[in-house]
Amino acid sequence: MWATPPQPLPLQLRRPPGPPPRPFLPRRRSRLNRIAASQDPLTALSRLLWGRALPPAQLVLAVRHGWAAAWQLLMRQLAPSDPATGAFTRTPSRFPVVVGTPSPRLHLYVGLPCPWAHRALLVRALLGLEARLPVSVAVPGDDGAWSFTPVSPDGLYGKRKLREVYAERSGGFEGRASVPMLWDAERREVVCNESIEIVKFLCGLAGADGGGGGLDLWPPELRQDIDCWYAFIYPSVNNGVYRCGFAQSQEAYDAAASELFGALDRLEAHLAGSRYLCGDRLTLADVCLFTTLIRFDLVYNTLFRCTRRKLAEYPSLHAYTRDIYQMPKVAETCDMEAIMAGYFKTLFPLNPGGIQPLRPASCDGESLLRPHGREALSSAAGTPLEAAAVS
Repeated sequence: MWATPPQPLPLQLRRPPGPPPRPFLPRRRSRLNRIAASQDPLTALSRLLWGRALPPAQLVLAVRHGWAAAWQLLMRQLAPSDPATGAFTRTPSRFPVVVGTPSPRLHLYVGLPCPWAHRALLVRALLGLEARLPVSVAVPGDDGAWSFTPVSPDGLYGKRKLREVYAERSGGFEGRASVPMLWDAERREVVCNESIEIVKFLCGLAGADGGGGGLDLWPPELRQDIDCWYAFIYPSVNNGVYRCGFAQSQEAYDAAASELFGALDRLEAHLAGSRYLCGDRLTLADVCLFTTLIRFDLVYNTLFRCTRRKLAEYPSLHAYTRDIYQMPKVAETCDMEAIMAGYFKTLFPLNPGGIQPLRPASCDGESLLRPHGREALSSAAGTPLEAAAVS
């Protein structure tokens, strides 16, 4: 008998060699893996949730209301306001006047971005008090508090925070540790932390020491005029820019901006015929105005929404600012980079992204050192403030 033939082997196809097949993964898991590997997980997550379309309306509303509530909370701590109007109300200084006669061992604490501290630093320089009055420069910390660093240390006690210096006084301290602050190192006490009173005290200190190089920023015969100008400048300009920037309602902002630019128009008219506010002599009134003007285009015009006009659009005011800037020692007190960083990097509620813009051309050295031509102006000394009003 014939043998039964063997059964044929099943047909096998030969495949070219290649990588082993990938194991099957659910689609959702693979998308999550891409999110984890993404360099921008927030963007990847948003695309996972709603693709390339805009976020859902409910999410937009929730984030908007949440941010508004957080902003109001931060602003109330940073810049207290009138609950009824939303208008910024500045907290009074804890040590507003110099009481008694301080010891000769004085120390000045300042911060370069702050216009109020800049007054004290500028008067110290103009009156030649550098050797008589040592200074420590605080910088804004990430938490907004004035702090010291290895590059800018506390030269008296080596503290990390300015509030720790305040706490060295016998009664301790609670509240805002602000600059400028004049400290009595012998008695371990705050002499004063109100800027206008500090600069008046420094004028007296220079006079008592026979210093000042012949410059008297607080002459007895002009004190009434200086006080009159300061009573006008402080609420409308010095504090006016803050009332614009920290306004928490449209009505409060509109009122502050209208008053600010009305005051600048008035100052422009006066300074068109007078070299300084009180005539031919630089006084404390000019110092107090200058420290706001030098920051105007740099910071206030954009960050504080003082946008009707730039300082550079006021011919007399801008030339007046250049006149003072070009005086000996003044430019050294104007650290433009520190000023910009102190506002744009620190005032988180006003600039959450922390992006610092380019410096305006009107605020660079070349522009500020241009000839001002104000030497030829006739004196308006003795002219009442009312006469300078813009009709």
